[in-house]
Amino acid sequence: MTARFVLPRLPLIGVLLLLPFAAFAEAPRPIAEPSEAIVAKPPVLAKTQMVASANPYATDAGLDILRRGGSAVDAAVTVQLVLTLVEPQSSGIGGGAFLLYWDDQAKQLLAYDGRETAPSAVDQTLFLDAEGKPRPKGEAIPGGQSAGVPGVIRMLAMAHKTHGKLPWAELFKPAIKLARDGFVVSPRFTYLVSTDKHLKKFPASAAYFFDARGEPVQPGTLLKNPALADTLEAVAADPEAFYTGPIAADIAAAVQNAPVNPGKLTEADIAAYEPKLREPVCLPYRVWKICGMGPPSSGGIAVGQTLGILEGLDIGATKPASAEAVNLFAEAARLAYADRATWLGDTDFVDVPVAGLIDPGYIASRRALITPGSVMQDAPAGMPPGATQAYRTVEPSEVPATTHFSIVDRWGGTVAMTASIEDAFGDRMMVRGFLLNNELTDFSFAPEDDGRPVANRVQGGKRPLSSMSPTIVFDAQGRPVATVGSPGGPLIIGFVAKTLVGVLEWKLNIQDAIALPNLVYFGGKLIMERGSILWRQKDALVAMGYTLQEGSLASGLHGILIHYDDKGGRTLEGGADPRREGIAAGD
Repeated sequence: MTARFVLPRLPLIGVLLLLPFAAFAEAPRPIAEPSEAIVAKPPVLAKTQMVASANPYATDAGLDILRRGGSAVDAAVTVQLVLTLVEPQSSGIGGGAFLLYWDDQAKQLLAYDGRETAPSAVDQTLFLDAEGKPRPKGEAIPGGQSAGVPGVIRMLAMAHKTHGKLPWAELFKPAIKLARDGFVVSPRFTYLVSTDKHLKKFPASAAYFFDARGEPVQPGTLLKNPALADTLEAVAADPEAFYTGPIAADIAAAVQNAPVNPGKLTEADIAAYEPKLREPVCLPYRVWKICGMGPPSSGGIAVGQTLGILEGLDIGATKPASAEAVNLFAEAARLAYADRATWLGDTDFVDVPVAGLIDPGYIASRRALITPGSVMQDAPAGMPPGATQAYRTVEPSEVPATTHFSIVDRWGGTVAMTASIEDAFGDRMMVRGFLLNNELTDFSFAPEDDGRPVANRVQGGKRPLSSMSPTIVFDAQGRPVATVGSPGGPLIIGFVAKTLVGVLEWKLNIQDAIALPNLVYFGGKLIMERGSILWRQKDALVAMGYTLQEGSLASGLHGILIHYDDKGGRTLEGGADPRREGIAAGD
């Protein structure tokens, strides 16, 4: 018998609801990674070890590392390196990441922060025009000005030093071989290249992603990246090769001499980067404990708040496809997101009342603002216990070009890692075979509003606020029972929370929970995923007071459930988002 979770019958994929998640004063930018045709995928079962990631090449490479005796952290290194090659629009060694790792031998949860940092020379005027007004985000993304110091390599090296079982250099071999021998371009890869307006502005990127006629590299092409292979060989020999010497010099030179929006990133900024071991944010939810990243990620707090508010609303008693479930989730998430937009930022620079935001009494006070069956006229931020400064609320600026993968190894080591270069293809600048990030545009462009400072304003050396939400769930015995996460910019919070509600409340298998149709609340409207069955609830939702709109909302959820039997055995159950090309695989 499995503990806590019950495997349901399977043909639920694509027929259940999405749960909405956030309130925005203004519509977010269009989803940078549009969904593909939704392809039903069954959950994948295994007994020993498993990888779920956004690309089959990466999943296979990570699983091979596990089969060779590697740890979940070892596999995470390999998966990220392969994704740098085969999914360059979403993440890579030119960006950053958050890694949650459960060390089952030590019974310890660790939260690694590899988020990018702003160059020391920038200040809060970085994205202001000559009149002191915020520039349009789309103008600020391409080129060097938006690039932060990449953090993922030093973060992974830090985690590997403690939790790795295979040699560092061994973990690079799959990506190096693929980069030299080539990988087969997918239709998704070609589509994203073809729809990008900035790649051709930068010679190295244009030469790699387009042919001599200026056409995007076509599906089925065997695409090689020898420059990336050379870079990976240098970093395989010594991870510090990325942060000092020729690689760092080339990154700084590319940023400073960019043909569009030159920036201020220096070799000294790159050499000074430090990954950080942060305190995980954990909240109780019924018999479980939900754990995620704390600041500079808002994911752990916002996902936890959403579920904490729902805990007293009995969403499990609603039907998954019901208007009642949509209503409860939408209103809970609006309140959580209002706090996110007001209080969250880099705790090395601003005072974030983390304990107050997750305080059970405070969450109960937020829940009291909700009247089931109706829509709040306003969903304001609260005043959490311990707050010492009232920051000005500024709406999110993230865009959703990100990736997530989940890994479980034979020893019970469990990884939830979300990585990003921010916009699709980052700042579009390719250096030594990899793309640089544009994470600085995750800062709020306006440093203050109505005389009050913005918590997420630009400051030199600061890490921009993120919504990345790598999440690990524990049962009453303290055992990990789920690892999950997603890309999606600020929508990540809702994508992850809806999956957890599907698994924990409705007892769905991980694949069906991931496949729940997506929905977001902003600008006074519920935007429902195009073609979803939520439109069957149109009349009931309108009667509650919602204004509805159709939209395309692309998650990239990947997760693993861990089921325990009475004899101490376990079964792993993996799921991959049907909207993308990823897979789960295990032994």
